[in-house]
Amino acid sequence: MDKQALFEKLGSELENKLHFLDDKPEESVRSTLCALWLKAAGISASAERALTIPLPDLEEDQINYLTKLIQLRVENTPLAYITGRQNFMGVELITDKRALIPRKETEILGRKALQLSRELSGPEKTIHIMDVCCGSGNLGISVAYSNPNCIVCASDISQESVELTQENIDMLNLNQRVSAKQGDMMSAFEMDEYYEKFDLILCNPPYISTSKVLKMDQEISMNEPSVAFDGGMLGIKIIQKLIHDAPRFLKKGGWLAFEVGLGQGQFIAQLCERAGVFSNIETIQDDSDSTRVIAAQKQT
Repeated sequence: MDKQALFEKLGSELENKLHFLDDKPEESVRSTLCALWLKAAGISASAERALTIPLPDLEEDQINYLTKLIQLRVENTPLAYITGRQNFMGVELITDKRALIPRKETEILGRKALQLSRELSGPEKTIHIMDVCCGSGNLGISVAYSNPNCIVCASDISQESVELTQENIDMLNLNQRVSAKQGDMMSAFEMDEYYEKFDLILCNPPYISTSKVLKMDQEISMNEPSVAFDGGMLGIKIIQKLIHDAPRFLKKGGWLAFEVGLGQGQFIAQLCERAGVFSNIETIQDDSDSTRVIAAQKQT
């Protein structure tokens, strides 16, 4: 069977076997099969990048391997964990079970963060960014990758996530400008040299209530680390701590930018207002006009 015929045959078989999550819009039968095909050929690529790479001919043993990879996907193993790659803000990142898979919806925060970083920095001015709950490092790394005038300090409560972030830093040759530490929220930076040092603090915090975490799709609940989703009884425990602690590390006029869950925006914006330390609070919406990101500027 030639390559095109095999691809069409496998695609047709997958049509009714795969289900796709709304928060991974880049995944389709075609992008999934392309990514798995490339993996069988020894090429690690995200669903997005796989669509841009010509598919090589496969040897018989590679076709057998592809069949096994397809079965893993059909059995709800996330595509990014099979391929070991996920694309975020145009950057290919190493991805595995050590951290949450970066989502397209988080690119709303990523784009806002990049915009703020460019407004705050310049040819003669390097800014400092903190990426809290960094996971695979996708937020801080993507901003640093696109803006050479920033230095990023990332942290995560999970040592495994920190190690994954370091692997992404190494792969992208960003060691001179991005570093990662283990610590609960900002505890890794609780020392004088970090107080009021940062121009921008980023965070994609856990914001799903504990009860809802248990009801998530099996593709998520059986594979991705629950600590990356569980925001406590009401889903805002980590966000409340973030709003409370961030001003201690922000320069005057510095920004805090973070993701929120559906329906949380108005209440969280009010929490920022009540904190009494932010002079400018912005809400950023998704394509459905739901607030998904809040950016708050520390008073000058």
